[in-house]
Amino acid sequence: MSCIEPTLTTPLLSRFPNQTDYSDQDPQTITRPETLPEPNKLLIPIPPSPNTQTHYKCLATIHDNAGPISSLTLCGEFLFSASSTKDITVWQHPDLRQFAKFGHGEGSVKALVAVGNRVFSAHQDGKVRVWKVSTRSENVFRLVASLPTTRDYLGRCLKQSNYVQTRRNHRRLWIEHGDSISCLAVHGDVVYSGSWDRTLKVWRMSDLKCLESIRAHDDAINAIAVHDGMVYTASADGKIKAWDKRNEMKNSHCLLNTLVARSNMSWNAIATCVGTGIVYAAGSDGHVAVWQCDLEKEKRVWMLVCDVKAHGMAVLSLCVVSELVFTGSGDRSIGVWKRKNGGELIKLGFLRGHEGPVRCLQASWYRTGRGYVVYSGGLDRSLRVWWVPQEENLGVK
Repeated sequence: MSCIEPTLTTPLLSRFPNQTDYSDQDPQTITRPETLPEPNKLLIPIPPSPNTQTHYKCLATIHDNAGPISSLTLCGEFLFSASSTKDITVWQHPDLRQFAKFGHGEGSVKALVAVGNRVFSAHQDGKVRVWKVSTRSENVFRLVASLPTTRDYLGRCLKQSNYVQTRRNHRRLWIEHGDSISCLAVHGDVVYSGSWDRTLKVWRMSDLKCLESIRAHDDAINAIAVHDGMVYTASADGKIKAWDKRNEMKNSHCLLNTLVARSNMSWNAIATCVGTGIVYAAGSDGHVAVWQCDLEKEKRVWMLVCDVKAHGMAVLSLCVVSELVFTGSGDRSIGVWKRKNGGELIKLGFLRGHEGPVRCLQASWYRTGRGYVVYSGGLDRSLRVWWVPQEENLGVK
């Protein structure tokens, strides 16, 4: 996860400006609902004045999701949410009017990423599904492929050397994931998928062909982030690994470094901030660790600069926007943190209201209100919207 929001420049956005500051919104015309039985009628009230001493607060809650929220992603003017009931919902943000719904019957969704006019979804059945905006209607998504594609599968299935032994004593093609896919990331013309089968797979976006499969960890891969061409994988084996391409033409990757903070724990989420060389990782022991990579040196070296006890229970999700870091935890709270120049995290406060663990987070800067809109998805089946003013508006130095 990166601190730069992805932008979906497709027919999906043909009627909307390609920006996320919502500076043209008139907050005075918006009324505040606290709980929404009808999400398609939701209007989010953003505090209009940057001078008001507005504390963190929940702006709205959508309770009527079919299942626990498993993934959130912001794409241009839209928020995508996925649930364990196989549905993917598209919301216009910040108003959270329901725009579209798709994905019925295609396996529990674990992760989402969007690029161009396509949406990639990772599923519990070990498949990556590719959805495309319909040319007939921009609020309709159709399934165009599943990875590995039939063409890729048939081109390799007759050669015995293309088969590998899985941990459950089954033989599969190396292009197939043998367990639930937990995370996705996109960089350039490449899609990365990480799985509980411990492998990292590399897919070419142009033809959806699997280019590489890496046995990356000794336990399940829980998260992926891409930063300045480097790929970071976070695993239940307690390690963060940094990968780089050793051959640009073949898209093959090599291990640059292994980041370890403590033993006997699992890394559940990872995030980076472009241009800073900073890597954040969320642990099962409630800690958040921060590494700084010196981008100016020819040989990349990572230094652990911060390791803070952020929550009383496991940290399940991370989101980075500008100098703020948001952490979602099994203790049902969302931590708000400020990053200092050296990478150290300073606690600003907590957002509370979820009735279950906070599984996923996304955030966006709102210029007019001088603050952040934070979206959180929980295992309590609720999608919540929060307002976090810029820290100086709270008197925090």
